[in-house]
Amino acid sequence: MRRLTSVPEALVGLGILAVLAAMALAASALFPGDPLAIKGTPLLLPFQDWSLPLGTDRLGRDVLAELFHGARTSLAVGLAAAAAAIAVGAVIGTLAGFAGGFVDEALMRITDAFQTVPSFLLALAFVSVVGPSLTVVVIAIALSAWTGPARVARAEVLSIRERDFVAGARVIGMHPLEIALREVLPNALPPVLALSSVIVASAILIEAALSFLGLGDPNRVTWGGMIAEGRTVLRSAPFLSIVPGIALVLTVLGVYLAGEGVVEGTAVRKGLS
Repeated sequence: MRRLTSVPEALVGLGILAVLAAMALAASALFPGDPLAIKGTPLLLPFQDWSLPLGTDRLGRDVLAELFHGARTSLAVGLAAAAAAIAVGAVIGTLAGFAGGFVDEALMRITDAFQTVPSFLLALAFVSVVGPSLTVVVIAIALSAWTGPARVARAEVLSIRERDFVAGARVIGMHPLEIALREVLPNALPPVLALSSVIVASAILIEAALSFLGLGDPNRVTWGGMIAEGRTVLRSAPFLSIVPGIALVLTVLGVYLAGEGVVEGTAVRKGLS
């Protein structure tokens, strides 16, 4: 942690993510009830009424309340999709690299097939067919993001599977699947986890894009939905799209900087060891 906090990029990124996490955790306490409830005059400009600091949208809903509750959605989708993608990718990559032969070839061809379809188009098609909900959005994003972790995990496993501790596990009679998941996979995870920041940032952007197109969870406030809502009154009330747009950019920037800081901090530590 000391080396991590010595990297300026990491400090900036972690600071932004701390603010995002605080917004998500405090959303229910600061803005209890339904964030989509009507609170005032429609299209109230920011700072005209201090009980509604960021004004209201075209239906009279509190923009600040929506912004806080939208942070919760973005954080939940980003973390859940990244966790699912890394879990699926790490397991598939480990099995492919450890088994080799036909299993490796078959799993890598499946990976190639998924990689030929752009991530957003795959998520868009999946949500369109299954139906919009937060769970479906997370699954759709994970389906489009697991290929990167799978390839990284396979490359790591190829270099690990011939090491002495793996040979020792074979000698004592451990089942190959048990060796792959208990002995090889944990040692292949660190490089895979380095992809988490990219996946989280991508997941947040894809969720926002789906919500912008009306394919997000209709029962949750999302920043993409706020931007889409503001688009209809962009000339008279541009702040309705600008505010969530800035929040979205800062969040993705924070995730990226935090990830870069972790990689750089780890590299410094290895160089000094």
